[in-house]
Amino acid sequence: MRPVHIRITDVLDLHTFRPEEVPDLLADYLAECVRLGYRSVRVVHGKGSGTLKRRVQSALRRDPQVRAFHDAPPEAGGWGATIVELRGPQPPARDP
Repeated sequence: MRPVHIRITDVLDLHTFRPEEVPDLLADYLAECVRLGYRSVRVVHGKGSGTLKRRVQSALRRDPQVRAFHDAPPEAGGWGATIVELRGPQPPARDP
């Protein structure tokens, strides 16, 4: 499969991706956001049955780049989107 190149902004809309692509896509997206200096991003997963939201939030719980996450405010998608607070870049390890 050829890689998909997307412009990185503080919003990731998952409507065009297959559910099985989400965990890897989300990890790569968050890593790039941290590299670019974003501290907060919005992941749009839609309302639907809630399956995609659960998949997104499960991946966020395991991601060390994520400081916190919560439902977006109503004007930003409500429970159809998740706001993700990022930790920021980690300094390089120092030798003892």
